[in-house]
Amino acid sequence: MPTAPKTGQSASRHPDTLLAQTLAGVDPVTRAVVPAIHMASTYERRPEGGYDGTGRTYARADNPTFEPAEELLAALEGGERALLFSSGMAAATAVFMALKPGDHVVAPRVMYWALRKWLTGYAAEWGLETTLVDMTDLDALRAAVRPGATKIVWAETPANPTWDVTDLAAAAEIARAAGARLAVDNTVPTPLLTRPLDLGANIVMHAATKYLNGHSDVVAGALVGRADDEYWRRIVAVRAAGGAILGTMEAWLLQRGMRTLSVRLDRAQANAARVAAHFEGHKLVAGVLYPGLHSHPGHAVAARQMRGGFGAMLSLRVKAGREAALKVPALTEVWKHATSLGGVESLMEHRASVEGPDTPAPPDLLRLSCGIESAADLIADLEQALERASR
Repeated sequence: MPTAPKTGQSASRHPDTLLAQTLAGVDPVTRAVVPAIHMASTYERRPEGGYDGTGRTYARADNPTFEPAEELLAALEGGERALLFSSGMAAATAVFMALKPGDHVVAPRVMYWALRKWLTGYAAEWGLETTLVDMTDLDALRAAVRPGATKIVWAETPANPTWDVTDLAAAAEIARAAGARLAVDNTVPTPLLTRPLDLGANIVMHAATKYLNGHSDVVAGALVGRADDEYWRRIVAVRAAGGAILGTMEAWLLQRGMRTLSVRLDRAQANAARVAAHFEGHKLVAGVLYPGLHSHPGHAVAARQMRGGFGAMLSLRVKAGREAALKVPALTEVWKHATSLGGVESLMEHRASVEGPDTPAPPDLLRLSCGIESAADLIADLEQALERASR
């Protein structure tokens, strides 16, 4: 069943310690220091038909293999409950599927493109009304919310792929004044850099495929809720009824990946900062989009609400234009030309050609996900690719 963070000593420990030891959990039967894998799809009833106090009935509702990752995520985000899902999209759409036809949603113009497409396509056909706004403009957000009608304000910060920064505390206040909940995609900063619930959010979403797992070998999603209230229980029901659960082995791999999140993120964001600094003002680059740079329009807000760094994602705008930008990924050797982000390997992609005609990505933009390789190798490889593509 959905789990809560452990209390007592573990609640005061540093996130690095909680991650490395999976909340200091030890198997109560075997005393193993690694959580067990439970493959069972069903659970035995007592003779009279009930269960032995576990609350478990069938694996579509929950599985004990989920619990280490769910407990750990809830603790890291400061939430009351966490749920694993079969993908980030399954987690994100569950937030909206717990609403009712006719409800109104506000979402950013710059956000994960597949969710934007789902909201403006399928969800609209189902009866959910979505207004897209520039979430960096608080006046625009205030004008977009409809008191009593808006149920969810969705934020993503830094926002893929231009890394726009939303002031979460202000957005939470605007949502609350309208009677809405703030839900935040926290995939890129992770709870090690930003804790949206501390800033007033109600729900946090993770595409756990990315930094939480960190090895590009699991597709997973997660939600963390501030409160186990009626709305949260509707989300729980959406997961169980729709069957959007994570496979048992994938859940185990996810919690294993989370154990090294802090060291992976430290190295990756150090690489991103070096890459961003090197290419800012570069003769072949029209602009570097990275919240850690003072030139980024969202830097001041990011510095206020992100702690310990600005993440490992950035984008470059190629001075020679779209055609040169399209060539660069094919000319790299260290950077891999592939979709996704948050793994130990560095990835590069031309986002406008991936997202299609309604993309907010400029045609000369390359999205970079920095991994844990040598920063010098990443810079040198990108240098030679830019040079060749710009001739």
